[in-house]
Amino acid sequence: MAIVTRKPRNPSLRTQQFMQTNDLTKKRPEKSLVVPLHKTGGRNVYGRITCRHQGGGAKRLYRIVDFNRVVRDIPGIVKAFEYDPNRNLPVALVQYVNGAKAYILKPEGLCLGNEIVAGVKAEAKVGNCLPIKNIPVGFFIHNVELNVGRGGKFARSAGCSVQLVGKDGDLAVLKMPSGEMRTVSLDCWATIGTLSSADYRNMVIGKAGRNRRFGIRPTVRGMAMNPVDHPHGGGEGRSKSGSHPVTPWGKSCKGVRTRKKKSKATIKRRK
Repeated sequence: MAIVTRKPRNPSLRTQQFMQTNDLTKKRPEKSLVVPLHKTGGRNVYGRITCRHQGGGAKRLYRIVDFNRVVRDIPGIVKAFEYDPNRNLPVALVQYVNGAKAYILKPEGLCLGNEIVAGVKAEAKVGNCLPIKNIPVGFFIHNVELNVGRGGKFARSAGCSVQLVGKDGDLAVLKMPSGEMRTVSLDCWATIGTLSSADYRNMVIGKAGRNRRFGIRPTVRGMAMNPVDHPHGGGEGRSKSGSHPVTPWGKSCKGVRTRKKKSKATIKRRK
């Protein structure tokens, strides 16, 4: 999916960019694979805001994506590519030989009519899902399990992939998109290929109203607040008060490590 630039009919369209939707083949989602999506506005069960700048936005239905690839050893045909408002890449509708249907994340190079399968003896080709121990070293994979049987947990975003760089005993060594090197069990499952829509990160929103449709509310600078609302607030004129940048709750937020414990699975940090 390529980036489309709009004609500059007004100031907001001058820089606005969209993702092309030429490869999407179906507009309406599969009725059996959607559920209602209730918005929280960033609030937890107690009504307290735990994630700021959320609220409003266009109504959505949640597409049930099969991150576990529960239909095993049964081939399926890719029937359609659909828009998913809940993620930054399209989803592929797969119909299996036994009649079951499922959504999967669309990898680059997957085409309509392709046959894919999830199984221990599956071929290592784009769209197929199999245990990491059966994937050749050097392959790029996505939707990788962190724990056996829990379903894919990382490399699920547009343009993302993880490279299998080695196998050591019963562990696989993976190079993450951030550059970090970590290990997972060889019995964890993953899907072959790199996810599509890599140009998503180059997209320009262009105007504030478009962000509101995504459900993103305005972000106010701490320096523009009063001292009661933020540590950066107050002062005569614009004042940083000589302190280091912090969050509204006083935690350092730039250049400070936030991980409390070192993970044994991490071989090399991203920095």
